[in-house]
Amino acid sequence: MMSDVHDYPLLVKQILQSALQARADQEIVYPGVMRYSYRGFAGRLQRLAGALAGLGLGPGSVVAVMDWDSHRYFECFFAIPMMGATLHTVNVRLSPDQIVYTINHAEDDAILVHRDFVPLLAGVMDRITRPVRLILLEDAPGPMPAELPFDGEYEALLAAAPGAHAFPDFDERTRATLFYTTGTTGNPKGVSFTHRQIVLHTLATAARSMMRPTDVYMPITPLFHVHAWGMPYVAAMLGVKQVYPGRYVPARLLQLIGEHGVTFTHCVPTILAMLLAAPEAGAVDLSRWRVVIGGSALPRGLAEAALARGIDVMVGYGMSETCPVLTCTDTTRVAPGQDVERRIATGLPVPLVALRVVDPAMQDRPPGVPGEVVVRAPWLTAGYLKDAEGTAALWRGGWLHTGDVGYLDPDGTLHVTDRIKDVIKSGGEWISSLDLENIASVVPGVAEVAAIGLPDPKWGERPCLVIATRPGIAPATVEAGVRAAVAQAVAGGHLSQWAHPDRVEFVEALPKTSVGKLDKKVLRARYAG
Repeated sequence: MMSDVHDYPLLVKQILQSALQARADQEIVYPGVMRYSYRGFAGRLQRLAGALAGLGLGPGSVVAVMDWDSHRYFECFFAIPMMGATLHTVNVRLSPDQIVYTINHAEDDAILVHRDFVPLLAGVMDRITRPVRLILLEDAPGPMPAELPFDGEYEALLAAAPGAHAFPDFDERTRATLFYTTGTTGNPKGVSFTHRQIVLHTLATAARSMMRPTDVYMPITPLFHVHAWGMPYVAAMLGVKQVYPGRYVPARLLQLIGEHGVTFTHCVPTILAMLLAAPEAGAVDLSRWRVVIGGSALPRGLAEAALARGIDVMVGYGMSETCPVLTCTDTTRVAPGQDVERRIATGLPVPLVALRVVDPAMQDRPPGVPGEVVVRAPWLTAGYLKDAEGTAALWRGGWLHTGDVGYLDPDGTLHVTDRIKDVIKSGGEWISSLDLENIASVVPGVAEVAAIGLPDPKWGERPCLVIATRPGIAPATVEAGVRAAVAQAVAGGHLSQWAHPDRVEFVEALPKTSVGKLDKKVLRARYAG
């Protein structure tokens, strides 16, 4: 007897269902360029898919995007995977050599490129090994750039496309997205996720109540970086108002927060510090703003500065290979403005995440004892594209190895204390660079700080603090305060006696990676002599 039971696949298109059914009139805004409802958004997805299909793109195609954070990028998050194609989010902050490597390695069939990035793409076009379709993205109409052979401009192609496109069901394990993560050595590594993985990650992240249906959402994590931590998918599922900021200019971001009443965002610590230090920050009410900090540890000093402005700041933890969310602050245990320790901890695993802290033999460490953080979840990447050796190292023993050192509290809260590669090993003792940075971050005059280990012939490594100071405060005064704070932490038993820094260096600004993290490998190379 035949059954009419429907086998419901977990596809990216399903994320939109609740918003279209219950909140179809809610807005999506790219200020000054585009403003429409979720209903209008769904219609534009039909036209975008039709336009791409008209260029010969479809299931199995790889479509790359080089854009600022815009409504167009958000449309690509859905329309391209919903066609059965793969969305390749290009990290436009990589070097030209790395960008052309990722385009070739991904085997892109088409590239959607903003006018601002046309010179960058044109400079490497002769090194792209496959024929690619090119679509121009722009915020204001202008003449077609002569540097590249474009197939058309985005809005014009959508206007000419049919108003209906069938988004069929298919295997939920079809690849939906692809991007590249950089390490300390070698070429960028390709990380991909299936429709099933993105849907499950979206559900689990939403279940932790990081975002609420009444929020106004604005990402300040680039959309090319792990799908902006997956938050645009969560926002779409909840049907919240969304504001896409384009380029990250502090005054502009603060203006948008005030103008649109933004209540939820996420960013790396350096972006939050930049916004709080901007002259315009004093004129904007930030008391309704909830911010998830990720990418690197939230320093105590920055958390205290945010709380002083009334910002409900919390931490999310993960990595490119984990889609990325693994843990986040449990806001039910933290009243706004209280308990800084809980806010800067790495947090509790979100639903469906199995997380362990292990020794080198993969034996569990007891609570309070550091080890490597290893995880399992249904949305972790299956491996690196065309890199069997890297995949085997990532998944050795059947658990994904994060490369982070941490420990668990008895209640299950994770505290990440360092990257394995950033732990300072001195005289047989392991010194947490994050602990040193937390202590130094609250010293008056410290704007940013990085702790690194430098080679030492006697002790193996010795700590060095590299500090960017606030204007008007003498480095000697800051150094005296930092050394006194470290000495107090050592005397109180919070740091090992080996943690006293041998060197304190001062810089105008600390180097950052392409996604805004502190680039400690640059600092180690600079000061190793």
